[in-house]
Amino acid sequence: MKLFELKKGDRAIVKKIDIEKDALVRLNLLGFTENVIIKVVRFAPLGDPIEILVRDTHVAIRKSVAKFIVVEKVL
Repeated sequence: MKLFELKKGDRAIVKKIDIEKDALVRLNLLGFTENVIIKVVRFAPLGDPIEILVRDTHVAIRKSVAKFIVVEKVL
């Protein structure tokens, strides 16, 4: 499942980030690494960007980036 498919309040584990190197480095600096647990906090009024809680930090990412992040939903 891709990150952008999650709903508000969903928690997930990042399994893979399949994006170009420059964007991957930026996501890693923001805390998005494999096996990290994330939570979808909310969506902007028009659905883009998405606010994500990752490592106690709120990060906003666009859906165009979120489609490259593979996650596994945590119940």
